[in-house]
Amino acid sequence: MTQKSEQHTLKDLFYGTVTVGERGQVVIPVEARKRHGIQRGDKLLVFRPPHAPGLVMARVDDVKAVLDELQHWQEAVVRAASERDEEESEHE
Repeated sequence: MTQKSEQHTLKDLFYGTVTVGERGQVVIPVEARKRHGIQRGDKLLVFRPPHAPGLVMARVDDVKAVLDELQHWQEAVVRAASERDEEESEHE
């Protein structure tokens, strides 16, 4: 089962540049904040992608939602595999 990949333009993915201030602070461009619903006081995770240089920022709530969805799918796959194994053992 293949999923249709979305076509993105540079404008969809690039919000501009930021400058690191004296205390290591950066200002997220307003367009990025609006598009992603980032508001004052939101907690962001900052991490390095496992196979690429650079940093990624994501709202904690968004990461939790992705992890919850992945857990749901993992449980569904385990259930399906278990049911398949049971059906196969019944036919032996």
